[in-house]
Amino acid sequence: MQDLIREECGIFGIYDREEKEDVAGDTYYGLFALQHRGQESCGIAVNDRGVITVHKGVGLVRDVFSREELRKLGKGQIAIGHTRYSTFGTVNHTNAQPLLFRHYKGQLAIAHNGNLTNAAELRKKLEFGGAIFHTTNDSEIIAYEIVRERLRQPSIEQAIVRAMYNLEGAYSCVLTSPMKLIAFRDRTGFRPLVMGRMPEGQILFASETCALDALGATYIRDLDPGEICVVDEDGVRSIRTHCGARGNLCVFEYVYFARPDSVLEGMSVHEARKKAGRILAEEHPVDADVVIGVPDSGLDAALGYAEKSGIPYEMGFQKNRYIARTFIQPTQGQRENAVRMKLNAVSSVVKGKRVVMVDDSIVRGTTSGRIVKLLRDAGAREVHVRISAPPFISPCYYGTDIDSKEHLIACQMSESEICKAIGADTLGYLSVKGVLAMADGARCGFCTGCFTENYPAATPSSADKDRFEQKIEKKKEG
Repeated sequence: MQDLIREECGIFGIYDREEKEDVAGDTYYGLFALQHRGQESCGIAVNDRGVITVHKGVGLVRDVFSREELRKLGKGQIAIGHTRYSTFGTVNHTNAQPLLFRHYKGQLAIAHNGNLTNAAELRKKLEFGGAIFHTTNDSEIIAYEIVRERLRQPSIEQAIVRAMYNLEGAYSCVLTSPMKLIAFRDRTGFRPLVMGRMPEGQILFASETCALDALGATYIRDLDPGEICVVDEDGVRSIRTHCGARGNLCVFEYVYFARPDSVLEGMSVHEARKKAGRILAEEHPVDADVVIGVPDSGLDAALGYAEKSGIPYEMGFQKNRYIARTFIQPTQGQRENAVRMKLNAVSSVVKGKRVVMVDDSIVRGTTSGRIVKLLRDAGAREVHVRISAPPFISPCYYGTDIDSKEHLIACQMSESEICKAIGADTLGYLSVKGVLAMADGARCGFCTGCFTENYPAATPSSADKDRFEQKIEKKKEG
């Protein structure tokens, strides 16, 4: 267990009918842009006229793919890629995506971001029907549902239409069949998925617009909740059987997950975070000398807080970007050392001053307490903590790594008790009204279940809740 919310997965797809570009290389750069969404494993599948070749592995994009590995993937018309953070399933090569399947109609590869809330129920049903699972992730369940429907449907896209009637929860996916690239999104629209076009006509899909920017592509639009978008030699077409809802994007995409240079549902992530900081300054003003942000997602909100309050903004922390991520350290002691190695206070900025420290969230309070101590050790006279999200009071069942109530500090302590526990002089959270207002320029609604316990879609059945609790126990053991 650790005190940081882990990123979502990142997915990417490209269709290049004329083979004008190196689709494997383009996917590689697209995954680099999406690396922040998952650092446990990654992979690329290249489709050359129905023959799909996959390379994947545990680690960062730069470590899994050498020039030689990209060369071995060969040329093709379609490629999909994935960067993974596992909400369910262990971290190993088998669970890395894309997943490749061979069935009577040929090959199929899929990459998925999200979490099914009826996965245990579906898995049991499929196993009773003779399915043999090789992984422990939800993506294999989605693929089995599609392949099962393909036996009865005239096309792969119609199989996806039928499969989606059985899938509950969050899923944004890219899939390549022998001749098509298909992107589809769950009916609630929990996870982002955008479409773009490169200068020579190649069609792209990605979790965020920053991946389009990395390739010089033009953003076309976000896929609608429930939409299935098919790209083949006849062009691009949309199937809207499951569309109709306005959608409820995970609001934490704006608070933390997405890169600040991305635009989701028409709203700049950077501007949303700055607006959160401005609202936070209105809701929780304080007399102070300097405003600082905790890298990285606290920086934009800190700018907004400084602008609204009139308190000067400074760079109060130096982040070491070469240290391993804290959550992969094998022991708690090593995790604590990694936090100190990863982040250091700039004493010339904070010494003798009243500091407003802006961060994106508090989960268990341990990391927040260590960061406050860094500022105290650097000579800060006062530390006023401001959080650009409401308190977590409930778990997330749709793919974000937010545990059950017993592990959430806001469910165990009052705000004043949390303030004392982390060693701050004052503490202020953004209100639920404020977090909704931060992205009120977006073209969608939002899921705030982890802040309100009001979920916009089905929560897990008893079997899947047991699965969720088992995940928590495994993390505790880890």
